[in-house]
Amino acid sequence: MIEFNDQNSERSLDEFRRQEASQLAQILSSRYGIPYIDLNLVIIDSSVIRMIPEPVAREARAVVFQLDGHTARVAILTPNTDRLPALTSELERQGYQVELYLTSEFALEKAWQIYHEVSYARAEVAGVMAVSDETMQKYVNEIKSIADVKLIIEGALKSGDVHANSTVVEIMMGGAVATNVSDVHIEPEKEEVRLRYRLDGVLQDVASFSHPHYRKILGRIKLLAGVKLNVTKEAQDGRFTIKIQGIDVEVRTSILPSAYAEAVVMRILNPKSISVPMEELGMDEHLYAIMQDMISKPNGLILTTGPTGSGKTTTLYAILKKLRSPEVKIITIEDPIEYHLDGISQTQVDHDKGYDFHNGLRAAVRQDPDVIMVGEIRDNETASVAIDSALTGHLVFSTLHTNSAAGAIPRLIDIGVNPKIIGSALNIALAQRLVRKLCLNCRQEYTPEGKEQTFIERMLPEMQRLRPDLVIPNMVFRSVGCEKCTFTGYKGRISIYEGILMDAAVDTLIKEGNPSEREIKEAALPQGIFDMRQDGLAKVFKGITSIDEIGRAVGLTDARV
Repeated sequence: MIEFNDQNSERSLDEFRRQEASQLAQILSSRYGIPYIDLNLVIIDSSVIRMIPEPVAREARAVVFQLDGHTARVAILTPNTDRLPALTSELERQGYQVELYLTSEFALEKAWQIYHEVSYARAEVAGVMAVSDETMQKYVNEIKSIADVKLIIEGALKSGDVHANSTVVEIMMGGAVATNVSDVHIEPEKEEVRLRYRLDGVLQDVASFSHPHYRKILGRIKLLAGVKLNVTKEAQDGRFTIKIQGIDVEVRTSILPSAYAEAVVMRILNPKSISVPMEELGMDEHLYAIMQDMISKPNGLILTTGPTGSGKTTTLYAILKKLRSPEVKIITIEDPIEYHLDGISQTQVDHDKGYDFHNGLRAAVRQDPDVIMVGEIRDNETASVAIDSALTGHLVFSTLHTNSAAGAIPRLIDIGVNPKIIGSALNIALAQRLVRKLCLNCRQEYTPEGKEQTFIERMLPEMQRLRPDLVIPNMVFRSVGCEKCTFTGYKGRISIYEGILMDAAVDTLIKEGNPSEREIKEAALPQGIFDMRQDGLAKVFKGITSIDEIGRAVGLTDARV
């Protein structure tokens, strides 16, 4: 018995029709002497398509697909429509020279679909999502947990409101700000699209949408982020700003093609969450005193290391705020500027204009600054200028992507810095991770057993040698979960640190050859600075975090003892 696959047959027939329509358009192009354009291969800007209202475009069988200076490029199905002359006359009246192109019926219909996406956007400033004080206050009052966000989103989608999908984006972002999340992840799957929040560094499920709803939600996000609506097979990056109660919260948007639809990640740069005083970063008394001494020096290089999302930028901003004064000139080169600081000259990397970290640092030195902060040292050129600046009377701050403080020195050598001058330039290298703080409302005291007790016993001898006055409790705390902490057991985050000072022992080791991280750690032991596991365990003893969190952030093995 022969079986027919109606779905595959329908797809094949549609593809045949598209090809036939395209061939017909090319024939008409030659007949009328008008160039042919395949709109499927053209990036159509949403702001350009809106030059012609949708009803007018459909009546004229046309669409504006590109704007080049004062030239408006218009794709048409045929020049023989009564409405086309009026459309071109209106564009010419606005000061544009009109160029006509022939396209196929299928391509034109697909281009018109952009109008549906644009219609969900409100008339507002490009790149700015305005959320009124009343709306935001409503979110703050209603949203106490991530579960609340799910209920409100589901209610909006079921309402049948024509602007429901636009409202969902506002709920999504308002809920993210209300619950202090750092990232919003939208992940298309086969049957549905999943929304997740990264709260205190851990992803949590929020809600799910159908694919038809998501297409409209995605169009709204693309419009806000200033990216191309009809580009679906390429990665795109954009940004927009949420205005909430007079505060600008920047949202960096990344859109990536995936198996079922485009995936979106929106990083929320809330000035309130990144504005942490140096005293509240999480440094213990010994390291804090050392850092106070290091940042009071007139010159030298101070590095913070760690993976993306470990809090390096927050640490640098806290130090810059500590140094800020009318007598000190501070210049930063950032990518991007995440938090605006008064009294500091902040500049942003622009690769298209040739302003990268290297060129920005060279330009900053000519501005006669006392303090320079360069977002990241990625290559030999940037490292060389940073080292030279530190040696010629500037206090320089920057970041490196290494796993430990000791790893900063081999990394500098690896990218071509002369080992003989590292000791003269580098003041201190820090490493850090973020760990979640236990919810004080529901944390539970218990006695560690098994691998947790083994971890504590292994760490204690060295910690007691470094801190003879260390208070060691009989019991520690673990997470439980309650309404106040969104049932996670944690609320907020704090850094755990380690540091390597450039003293005589470390300097000598570097000059003798290419030392390993372990050799550098051994040479730095007399400095008395906790490593990250030790610092984390000290915070466990104080009831700030849990052993589970230390294991998640840095692991419980391979300790420096």
